[in-house]
Amino acid sequence: MTVTPIPAFEDNYIWCLTSAGTDYAVVVDPGDDDSVRDYLREKGLKLAAILVTHKHGDHTGGIRELLADWPGIPVYGPANEPIGSLTQRVSEGDRIHIPEIEATFEVLDVPGHTEGHVAYLCGDRLFCGDTLFAAGCGRVFSGTHAQLHASLSKIAALPPRTRLYCAHEYTLDNLAFAEWVEPDSEAIRQRIERDRASRLRNEPTVPSLLSEELETNPFLRSNVPQVIAAAERHAGRPLDRTEEVFTAIRTCCRCPSWPSSAVAARRPGVGAMHMNSPPI
Repeated sequence: MTVTPIPAFEDNYIWCLTSAGTDYAVVVDPGDDDSVRDYLREKGLKLAAILVTHKHGDHTGGIRELLADWPGIPVYGPANEPIGSLTQRVSEGDRIHIPEIEATFEVLDVPGHTEGHVAYLCGDRLFCGDTLFAAGCGRVFSGTHAQLHASLSKIAALPPRTRLYCAHEYTLDNLAFAEWVEPDSEAIRQRIERDRASRLRNEPTVPSLLSEELETNPFLRSNVPQVIAAAERHAGRPLDRTEEVFTAIRTCCRCPSWPSSAVAARRPGVGAMHMNSPPI
């Protein structure tokens, strides 16, 4: 299976899944129908199915229009979220087989960003929407911090070689915050240099490997002394549980008190990818 990012909006990735020898494609989180339609037509592909991770409009906004062009295709999405265009609602443990690209997906419940967010695991590839980002994680909207912490712990328990396909190009800003949390981390410093170079070449920084996230993503490192210390500085009190550490760090990431200089890691002229993005 080949996975190709279709850029949309300012920083979204719509993942397009294809298989050698077929002219079918599956897309994940098509927030924008025009981007998908243009890409499929350019490549001579037919849409076989849609996978949806959660209810937000930048992930679902193109579904209805795509169904008008490819009527009758299945649309899979979370059982516990109000998404009107779904044809099959899925939850933890469900398996989805899409014969057109010979791919089978296992559904994982990963709430927190939203109340019913799901992810799709296909071999060593996880399509995780807005639950886990490269070097970061999603904000809590209609879920809870406890849910998001549990979901990230579930993902962290997957094999380290798992490739993580998130839905946004937020990596440099996330790494700037990670460096503020762990300023002495050589792994974070090296990743900043590598990913900054990728963005200057207009290349994606995702997917990332879970093994790398475990070394550089503060939201997967709530048991690490330096992360605990940063969380306790923000909270102003000792924190005894990893869930408390995670919540303090996640809240700090939204708080004006964390250094505004951190966002300087995103350099001028580094924007969304072009339509000739390579398959990953």
